[in-house]
Amino acid sequence: MLEEIVKHYLIHTKDISPAKFSEPDLQVAALGLDSLDMVEMLFEVEDRCGFQLNDPMRYLKMSFAGMLADIESQIREHNNGTLPELSLESSK
Repeated sequence: MLEEIVKHYLIHTKDISPAKFSEPDLQVAALGLDSLDMVEMLFEVEDRCGFQLNDPMRYLKMSFAGMLADIESQIREHNNGTLPELSLESSK
């Protein structure tokens, strides 16, 4: 569900084409996000997870898949190894 949350946000808020996500080696930098965009995108995840992710700007140097894996790892670490149920519905 994490991937769907991030993609949904980028498609519907930042007008990223859904086709972009079919690129196998998609880099976060290729999405054309600035620092504010990155922070806003991660707020979407953080709102659902209840904690702040570490150093969001480092994701600009990662692949999209690598960023998702890193975020999931942080979520699991914060939740004693489990991945809580995440929803596309905002927690606000």
